[in-house]
Amino acid sequence: MPAPLIEVFTSFQGEGPYVGYPQLFIRFAGCNLRCRYCDTPVAADENARIEATPGRGDFRPVPNPVTIRQLLPVLTQATGTDLHSWSLTGGEPLLYPAFIRELVSTVQPATVRIYLETNGTLSEALTEVIDFIDIIAMDIKVPSTSGLPPLWTRHRQFLQVASQKEVFVKVVVTDTTEEEEIEVAASLIASVAAGTPLILQPVSTPAGLKAIDTVHLLRLYRRARAYLGDVRVIPQVHRIQGWR
Repeated sequence: MPAPLIEVFTSFQGEGPYVGYPQLFIRFAGCNLRCRYCDTPVAADENARIEATPGRGDFRPVPNPVTIRQLLPVLTQATGTDLHSWSLTGGEPLLYPAFIRELVSTVQPATVRIYLETNGTLSEALTEVIDFIDIIAMDIKVPSTSGLPPLWTRHRQFLQVASQKEVFVKVVVTDTTEEEEIEVAASLIASVAAGTPLILQPVSTPAGLKAIDTVHLLRLYRRARAYLGDVRVIPQVHRIQGWR
């Protein structure tokens, strides 16, 4: 079961509580949402860019969609490195649950941790792969920032499944983010999985959005802390450092 990929490469995680950990990134093409701050190409090119040797930057083109067999050389090398985990990112990886199951089962899941980065809306697909995932980095999309309609019900359903594993929630915030939305997000998390960390991530892409000032950010933080014990503000460090 092949899947359209954008790239496969080794770098450092740049978001959330695992920032700074080295990972193998498998970036899927395609997404079921269109957030206005998205900083990643969504459509697949004719070829995916696959790093031949983890960490070397020696990319080679591989025709899309990509099969597990085509990934095996770099995956096999990655199992013998000191990487923290493999990050399934996107786009939206959960558009391809069959590929994820085959990917993890083929490379002996006991030897590597699987870190899923997801927009937090495809709960049925998560159910299909939950046994193969170790860490879930889940987004909650607030309307004033994402430009999307409210997705609270879908996020709640997703977190109910995700809470079976280690999970944290990320909310991208800008100067337009409303305090009431952060309160709803924090209340949702507290009602489903109260110990789940919430990361407020200031936007760092041009996308016509303005940066958030400290006063506003502190107000959002305090609203969230009224419901949750673990709330942190972490920017996109890979954008600051120039990592891939």
